[in-house]
Amino acid sequence: MSLGINGQILRVNLTQGTHSIDRPDEAWYRMYHGGRGLIAYYLYKELEPGIDPLGPDNKLIFAAGPLTGEPFGGAGRNSVGAKSPLTGAYGDGEAGGFWGSFLKRAGYDAVIVEGKAEQPVYIAIEDGQVTIHDASDLWGKDTAYVDQYLKAKHGRGAKVCQCGIAGENLVRYATVVNDINRMVGRTGMGAVMGSKKLKAIVVKGKQMPKMSNPQRVKELAAWMGKNHAELTKGFHKMGTSGVVQPLNRVSGLPTRNFRDPSFEYAEQISGEAMHSQFKVKDDTCNACPIRCKRVVESEEHQVDGRFGGAEYEHLSAIGSNLGISDLAALMKATERCNAYGVDVISLGVTIACAMEAYERGIITTADTDGIELTWGNAEALLTLSEKICRREGVGDLLAEGSMRFADEIGGGTGEFALHIKGLELPMHEPRLKQGMGVGYAISPTGADHCHNLHDTGTAKNVDFFKPLGAFKPVPADDIGPEKMRMLVYFTNWRHYMNSAVVCQFLPWTIDHLVELTNGVTGWDTNVWELMKVGERAATLTRLFNLREGFTAEDDRLPKRFFKPFKAGYIKGKAPSEEDFRQAIRYYYQMMGWDEQGVPTNGKLTELGILWARDSAAREVTSIEQG
Repeated sequence: MSLGINGQILRVNLTQGTHSIDRPDEAWYRMYHGGRGLIAYYLYKELEPGIDPLGPDNKLIFAAGPLTGEPFGGAGRNSVGAKSPLTGAYGDGEAGGFWGSFLKRAGYDAVIVEGKAEQPVYIAIEDGQVTIHDASDLWGKDTAYVDQYLKAKHGRGAKVCQCGIAGENLVRYATVVNDINRMVGRTGMGAVMGSKKLKAIVVKGKQMPKMSNPQRVKELAAWMGKNHAELTKGFHKMGTSGVVQPLNRVSGLPTRNFRDPSFEYAEQISGEAMHSQFKVKDDTCNACPIRCKRVVESEEHQVDGRFGGAEYEHLSAIGSNLGISDLAALMKATERCNAYGVDVISLGVTIACAMEAYERGIITTADTDGIELTWGNAEALLTLSEKICRREGVGDLLAEGSMRFADEIGGGTGEFALHIKGLELPMHEPRLKQGMGVGYAISPTGADHCHNLHDTGTAKNVDFFKPLGAFKPVPADDIGPEKMRMLVYFTNWRHYMNSAVVCQFLPWTIDHLVELTNGVTGWDTNVWELMKVGERAATLTRLFNLREGFTAEDDRLPKRFFKPFKAGYIKGKAPSEEDFRQAIRYYYQMMGWDEQGVPTNGKLTELGILWARDSAAREVTSIEQG
């Protein structure tokens, strides 16, 4: 077996209370790696079409990658995946911290959780040994309590991932939480964990797999430690919160449900304001020199630093997107969301949909438990966050997400329920970043910014693309064939990174990651092979969604984003629906998919996964014949 991996994948069946081990060969690891590639392989191979995502037949997979846990910046991540209860499509997400690294130390590359326990349980994996414990006393407790309790019980070196109270209550956008404050935020993996009555997984171990060339890995890690500050332009100082004001200046800060071109109080909710008004400390993930995580605490406002702090997505999703400028309320809401384990993006966009419905008179206080859902109402945010996580009153419907909320309310609400395939849009404006809008539409998980192209960057800097043969910048508002070429290359590389599993915030080049992979595994890999890892993962997730009944019609963007702003930096700019559909067709063609977005036999053969067509012959053929 190669270096850098354990060669063991743990299966735990909670219905039977048993566990077993899969031992794939080296060729399998080179094809699928870990993370997204591994998860897509197992979900596609083993799930029956049409299963209930919150039923016992779903499988919840926690996966590290070949680079997880190694001693260099960005290698502190792991993925969690299942069929999504929010979208009904392929679902996964990634989180940093230390849990994934210690899963590798405990002797496994991934954990596949099957079935459902009768009562709440947690799994402990300690130096290869697996036990299942009663967790009834932990049910209903917040993330800090559970983390500290289990670390005290299992001793020094134990790391904890868990579902919070939102996951227990099957909030469809509940998170899986690593180390108290690292969130697998999108697609509702916490709800799947809660549905299985699995409160937590504790990992503990002392032995990382050996590396092939530790000296070269050490040299590259030292290079990043020396150069990251210059390359990331102050990211260490402000983290993601530093982009609030720059994005606001270019109409890129979502405001009042993406309806307005800028937020007049952006300065009041900026990273600069957060750092000046609150006690903010740095935090980091395994072996990472950047320290981009913020820890915010305040005795005056009763904000508990154990739960971390606000990122850009928080400040926008529950700040500007709701018209809220009360920074103290945003810090408290962020703390509560992390304590309960809920995705702040989906929560914020769902509440924004409700606020717009309230403004239009589609709903009234009779529908909202007496809460006035007016823009800027910070008290409403704090109250609704609690109600959503506990599924109380109107929170029970809002816990279903914007798509189901709009379907239930009716009255035209669907026009401003801003989701794709059921997943709410992140805080990046697709009228500014138009290639990203196409990326939202074709993403296997629904609207996602993490495996997507940020056009404002590629409009100026194409260094990433030069090893792939693309040398000229393309404007941010261009969605022609050259931009689609960039989108294909970039998203496939990001799918690889999510299989590796490595953080996107580190300024590693393509060549660096090839060197790091070889230094860890000894595979003598190259750019071509790693790009194919990403493309293979993207294609398997596409096949999964096709089998679940999704079609090319689901690769869409909400109509709001085809209407330009009447003021602001991008006044008058928006993609046309015709150009957008043409861009989708370019993407399909470049991916080796047909006009309906179905991967061809030739492409599956080229990727070495023709078996995937065979296992879905009936479902995919019916789609093709339409």
